[in-house]
Amino acid sequence: MAKGKIVAVVGEAAVRKTLEVGVAEDRDGTALAVRYTLQVLAEQAPGNTLEVRVPPFGAVQCVEGPGHTRGTPPNVVETDAATWLELATGALAWEAGVESGRVQASGSRASLAGILPVGWQRT
Repeated sequence: MAKGKIVAVVGEAAVRKTLEVGVAEDRDGTALAVRYTLQVLAEQAPGNTLEVRVPPFGAVQCVEGPGHTRGTPPNVVETDAATWLELATGALAWEAGVESGRVQASGSRASLAGILPVGWQRT
């Protein structure tokens, strides 16, 4: 059974709280914030060319282009929760995350440059 969509007001509150208290202080809140921002990413960049992983909290496929159906995807981005939330909210630039080694990106289409930050905050 597929998990339900996270409602914006709930997801955004989790992101704000996690940014305030830090990922180490509230595991459940961090999980919700990560899953919500991944959900927003998948909505804003639909497709299945790139798999974005934030273990152990979630993963999504996104970005238009050629996809895969079995095995390890050829284009993968992986990072920890703190780094992902910094990327998703614009506190960390994509290039800086990759250059610092905080983001592992493999594959010719493994880039979120120009896609991040996600539009998680509604007015």
